[in-house]
Amino acid sequence: MASVSADLAHADFAPFFYDNGPYIFNGNLALFSLSEDTAVGTHIYCLNGTDPEGQEVRYGLSFDPGSKEYFRVDPKSGNITLVEQLDREKQDSIDVLVSITDGRSQVVERVTVFVMDANDEKPEFQNMPAIIDVMETTESGSSIYNVEAVDKDTGSGGSITYFLQNPQSTLFAVDRHSGVLRIKSGEMLDYEKTKTHFVTVIVKDGGGNLNGKEQFMSSSATLTINVIDAQDTPPSFIGTPYFGYVYEISVPGSEIFTVLAKDGDVGNPNPVRYSFEDGDDGVFSINKTSGCITLLTLPIYLKREIFNIKVKASEVSPEGRLMDSGVTTAVIRVVDLNNNPPTFYGENGPQNMFELTMYEHPPEGEILRGLKITVNDSDQGANAKFNLRLLGPGRMLRVVPQTVLNEAQVTILVEDSAAMDYEKHHFLTYKLLAVEIDTPERFSATADIVIHLLDTNDNAPKFSSDYYIARIPENSPGGSNVVSVTAEDPDSGPWGDVKYSIYGSGADLFLIQPISGIIYTQPWASLDAEVRSKYNFYVKAEDTEGKYSLAEVFVTVLDLNDHPPAFNDNFLEKTMVIGAPVKIEAVDDDAEVPNNVIEYAIMKAEPDNNIFDIDADTGEIMLKSYIKSMAIIQNITKQRDCTWSLVVQARDRGQPSFSTTAVIKIDITEATQLSGGPLGSFLMHNRNSPLQILGMLAGVISLMVIVTVIISTATFMRNKKSNRVQPNRRVRRRPPNQLWNFRNPLKVPEAPGEKFRVDEEEPEPEVIVENVNYNNNVTDVVRQWPPPPCAPSLPPPLPKYMPGERQWAVPTVSATVAPKPRKKPNMNRQDTVNLALVSELKMRLEQKRMLKH
Repeated sequence: MASVSADLAHADFAPFFYDNGPYIFNGNLALFSLSEDTAVGTHIYCLNGTDPEGQEVRYGLSFDPGSKEYFRVDPKSGNITLVEQLDREKQDSIDVLVSITDGRSQVVERVTVFVMDANDEKPEFQNMPAIIDVMETTESGSSIYNVEAVDKDTGSGGSITYFLQNPQSTLFAVDRHSGVLRIKSGEMLDYEKTKTHFVTVIVKDGGGNLNGKEQFMSSSATLTINVIDAQDTPPSFIGTPYFGYVYEISVPGSEIFTVLAKDGDVGNPNPVRYSFEDGDDGVFSINKTSGCITLLTLPIYLKREIFNIKVKASEVSPEGRLMDSGVTTAVIRVVDLNNNPPTFYGENGPQNMFELTMYEHPPEGEILRGLKITVNDSDQGANAKFNLRLLGPGRMLRVVPQTVLNEAQVTILVEDSAAMDYEKHHFLTYKLLAVEIDTPERFSATADIVIHLLDTNDNAPKFSSDYYIARIPENSPGGSNVVSVTAEDPDSGPWGDVKYSIYGSGADLFLIQPISGIIYTQPWASLDAEVRSKYNFYVKAEDTEGKYSLAEVFVTVLDLNDHPPAFNDNFLEKTMVIGAPVKIEAVDDDAEVPNNVIEYAIMKAEPDNNIFDIDADTGEIMLKSYIKSMAIIQNITKQRDCTWSLVVQARDRGQPSFSTTAVIKIDITEATQLSGGPLGSFLMHNRNSPLQILGMLAGVISLMVIVTVIISTATFMRNKKSNRVQPNRRVRRRPPNQLWNFRNPLKVPEAPGEKFRVDEEEPEPEVIVENVNYNNNVTDVVRQWPPPPCAPSLPPPLPKYMPGERQWAVPTVSATVAPKPRKKPNMNRQDTVNLALVSELKMRLEQKRMLKH
């Protein structure tokens, strides 16, 4: 008994798999099923077993020789992985040998893995695409083809249904389940309409699962249906309607025209035979096979002018029997020869000249009722059909009708009213032409139409220029001619007479001769370039009915040298520090260079003439360069007194030239001799230059302010760091009547134009300065300040009946104020004229620029 127990203790039992049954994902893989759409690499199962002795087991997996290995197993874990793509349609089950071993014993079991279907196959046609022939006489509803298709999938994915693409637009229908193709109920095939039909059949499965989604698969193919023609269509005529003509010179046997018919069954046509049914009266014949219609008698024996003949075309069967037929009507007209050309008629018979007198610019579309013209062609039919054309200058007139049969009343209409202008054409000459259309002879006729135009007042006067530029010297006597303007009115008679007038804010000093257009100054006018040098105003040219146009006149008053230079005082006292000049200044009230350009010269110096120099342009008087000290001056003059008297002349550069003189008393001193220290020396040195003194004072004050701010800031920061509490300070305000009146000479005004603003409501009074220097050329100088410039008043609006004329706008005067140049160039009288022209052109360009904006 002990021996048996020992044997059992040393016995080796084989390992075994757990059999967990189907639908379990661990065990021995028995009865396991797998969908064919499972992705490669998916973990699908886990082998699971044990060893009775508790030894570690390992798993194995193999396939029959020659079989594809779809799975791979991990020996330790037993995890099985899919390594090949499954396809149920090719292999629906897989035999697998699974094994388990404990190292001593191995157990091998054969199991079957079932591959489950997925909807991965499209339906496939078995007999499509295909081509079939169907007779056009096939009855409605008849079956013509059976479409077959197969889907390899199982279940709903393997069930198929048939459809037609665009079923509403086809003559056919298909059974959804059987695939039988039929002709729709109520429809018939017609070879003559459509010889071939293309039917697209779609087959669709019932759907199924694929990769976890519901999937429907479908396929399509085309069935070509050729319709076979049947003898069911009668012959039809080609080229209808038929028209023919018999002329008075035709002879028996003459061909009139040929009819043509073809069997309607073009797939298998039969020959056609022609015959008359009615209307030929026995005077015409037709060839049975060709369809040619000929005349049997002379035209004079024809009793009717028009013959309506019914022609019949019949099919002939292969046995010679007449079958279906078709009928058409052939019209034959009897016409005469074309021996009459078109002819124009007036009120008294044939006429080839028509005249009319009318006013220019009649309304467009108006009928010229004074022209009574009739045109006639005595022939018949096509011989009496002709076109009317009107030949002449431009497209002012139009003729209706343009095509005439036999006879018509000719109407002439106005097409372009603006072109019918008396000023361009006193009379208009046209050719009225009638030309036959469809005749070999192309007979024609012409008539002359002459239209005399009467003038109307349809034009306004027009100036030769939009603006006129004139120049006149100042001080010209009253009544002097300024410029002549010219305007023309092309209208005739009194309408062409032009009357001139001027207006505008600049026209007060001018008059215009109403007839000649000569503009001249008022008899009392005195033009002064220094008062006002530019005038602009409007000139108006008007005819007797009030139609007018405007032009602008620009008048420049040329400056003459009529003012001498003038000093502020004829006796001046100056103090000169050695090394620094003193400056004198004279003013010339002339308006333009060179009349207001001044040259300075020392005429006389006492006690010595060889001490001073003067700058001819600026008027600065300075000692000669070799004089550096008072000692040199005392050596020259042998005097201790350093006071000089100079006679300085100021002369302008005009023609003729004017001059004036002033006596300047100059005290010469040295800078070191001045009391008051450096500040006093600076003040004395610059006493003639107050701006420099003010600039120095402003600099000192600014420096003091900066120092004060720095000291205050430093004190505040120190107190803040020490946390001191400062006592309150009482701020005392300055009474309102104590105002600072200090003006900073360096301050720039906010707007540059503020310095030059002119109050137009308070004109400057006349200033009279008396020149007490009796050696000047002119004793009195009168300066009259010019009034502020102003734009001309608005021009009157243009009349509404003058479209296309220039739209006038009010010009504006644009100018800038520039500082007087320090040095003025020497200019002659020609330069003065050029400057005036440039100024006028600048004004004109500025006005146009502002009008554009």
